[in-house]
Amino acid sequence: MKAKLGIAPIAWWNDDLAELSDDVSLEECLSQAHRAGFTGMETGRRFPLDPGVLGPILKRYGISVCGGWFSGLLLDGDIAAEKDRIAPQIDLFKAMQAPCIVYGETAGSIQGDRGRPLATKRRLSEDQIKAYGRRMTTFAEWCADQGMPIAYHHHMAAVIETEPELDLLMKHSGAGLALLYDAGHMAFAGGDVLRVIDKHHARISHVHTKDVRMDVINGLDRTKESFLDAVVKGAFTVPGDGSLDFEAIVKRLASYGYEGWFVVEAEQDPVANPPLRMAQIGHAELLRVMVAAGYAVEA
Repeated sequence: MKAKLGIAPIAWWNDDLAELSDDVSLEECLSQAHRAGFTGMETGRRFPLDPGVLGPILKRYGISVCGGWFSGLLLDGDIAAEKDRIAPQIDLFKAMQAPCIVYGETAGSIQGDRGRPLATKRRLSEDQIKAYGRRMTTFAEWCADQGMPIAYHHHMAAVIETEPELDLLMKHSGAGLALLYDAGHMAFAGGDVLRVIDKHHARISHVHTKDVRMDVINGLDRTKESFLDAVVKGAFTVPGDGSLDFEAIVKRLASYGYEGWFVVEAEQDPVANPPLRMAQIGHAELLRVMVAAGYAVEA
């Protein structure tokens, strides 16, 4: 089986919390990712949107686009409007030969609001998730027809956060809606990271290898502290520096034949956790568990 290792720029610059950003250019970010051994990077706010500009920069560092976030509003919005909003990103990602767009539902999400405690996140009934799942399936099928699939990102402080919420979304959506599996977000939400793979492996098309510090998470007061408060406190980190058993996680994915990108996405304080050093730790741990799971990592 084959795998590719990528990383997200959120370790260098946080799009939701400017204070958690290292003062580095896109070129330095790519250079450090390359030095750490990664061959892919998801997009971020400092990426040029013109493929004619972005392509040569990425080529200089041996990096390709391995995904990137889209702030979806389909829960409360109009499918036609969402098609218009995502169309430029589809065009860019097709030009860059990216594997997918990461769809994050931001309607009703409190993930970017430091004034909203985790316990106040929006909750949907099963009937609401059923209707949402149908709309997401239609939208995902349209994106795939345009030549760029999406992968749905379950996420802390968003409407699809917990294992039961994800189960309902998968139950009430079609196979055309692929899943981004994020072990860190699922662990933070109290889910069983291996059971989620067992249940939904057929839908997993993209993987974020986010680790967590469970002592930080367990110490949170969710009635008072927000998602961003948790990030500032150090809830997330790279594989090999946290609480999750990534050898078990990767072996479980391998047992179902998953092939594709494994992307490190670990937002934390870049001063206390220098991005290059953390990227090197994450890459070394992923290489170790990939070998143990029988993957051949593509350079």
